[in-house]
Amino acid sequence: AMDARNTLLESMTDEVEFLVLRDNYLQNQAISVMERMSVSRIGAKQHFIRTLEGQGLLDRQLEFLPSDAEFAERKARGIGLTRPELSILLSYSKIVLFQQLLDSDVPEDPFLSRELVRYFPKALQERHRDAMERHRLRREIIATAVTNSMVNRMGATFVMRMQEDTGEAPGQIAKAYSIAREVLAARELWSEIEALDGKVHGNAQIDALLKIWNLMRHLTRWLLNLPGHRLDIAAAVDRYAAGMKELRDCLPGCLSEGDRQSTRGEVQQWIAAKFPEKLAEQLSSLHALMSALDIIEVARVRNLPVRRVAEVYYALGEVLHLKWLTAKIEELPVEGRWHAHARGTLRDELFAQQQALAGQILAGGDGVDGATLVDRWLRREDPALRFTVSMFADMRSQVAMDYPTVSVAVRRLSQLANAGMIG
Repeated sequence: AMDARNTLLESMTDEVEFLVLRDNYLQNQAISVMERMSVSRIGAKQHFIRTLEGQGLLDRQLEFLPSDAEFAERKARGIGLTRPELSILLSYSKIVLFQQLLDSDVPEDPFLSRELVRYFPKALQERHRDAMERHRLRREIIATAVTNSMVNRMGATFVMRMQEDTGEAPGQIAKAYSIAREVLAARELWSEIEALDGKVHGNAQIDALLKIWNLMRHLTRWLLNLPGHRLDIAAAVDRYAAGMKELRDCLPGCLSEGDRQSTRGEVQQWIAAKFPEKLAEQLSSLHALMSALDIIEVARVRNLPVRRVAEVYYALGEVLHLKWLTAKIEELPVEGRWHAHARGTLRDELFAQQQALAGQILAGGDGVDGATLVDRWLRREDPALRFTVSMFADMRSQVAMDYPTVSVAVRRLSQLANAGMIG
């Protein structure tokens, strides 16, 4: 038996080496993604350091991290954090999150038991699955795997920002993140991007990872904003995964003409950067998937095909220029956590109102295609709608948009949706 054990252990040497190097690779990649966002999100990093300091979990001087005066100077000069500084934040965020997840019910989630199995080499996965479930460090292994996945993919400050924005505990955030990752099949996208190492420019790979980061952040927030306090990962994956596949299969065909053109342009940019055509198409459709869960919800509630709802949703976005408004929200400057919170809330509200309006338009629909249905809705004699359209046209002629102006636009959309409910 001892000989068999030794032979088995020896046979796994290469895979164990790969698993160790893989974690190093992902941490390095995470630092590169954080470095890209370091200037624009320097306030989040400063807030993270202050928060950990306030909890007695971090000594800034001991770790050679910038003082508040240095942060102010870097902000003024448009300089972010260095890779060594970011690596310190990455490791501290993992230490803190690991303990938070260990104190939560995340290690008990049956869906996340898969992370326990993934942690071990394949030879052990096949032969000793039952023993893994009884492993004395089972909870710690699951907490470690979930921590690594979330921090390596989303960066050091993601969980803290989500906590502050939604009021949810780290365990809930981990569940919402896991649902988003599974529904999007993000692991497949990540591995396709990583397979291009040495074949495309590293900066282009970071651009691609950032597109997934943005979408994952949005989907996680969307799930955390659902009413009710428990997130059942398996049930949510079951609820949304098939609809997500249906939506992805109909793209770009169910997009509005304007969106289709910009998607085609983006596909060419990825191909010019030496990305394979299929991956270029997937990356170019990610912006449309920001609305995926809203579309799937409307389809479920109204018992309609996802494609039908998507056509109306995207056509509505085009006629009301909601993509422009979303872009303006994204461009709002963030000076501290309350700005970040305000921007996130405006984004959530915009998507919620688009969902409500799409549902109303579909309720009055018959056999015509989505674009025609939206066109009919737009041509109605409705003073509230006329006022909204002219207000948005006026705003689009402005050079810059600030928080108050964007708030007025989103509020106007909400009034339009409410008027439709009453009408």
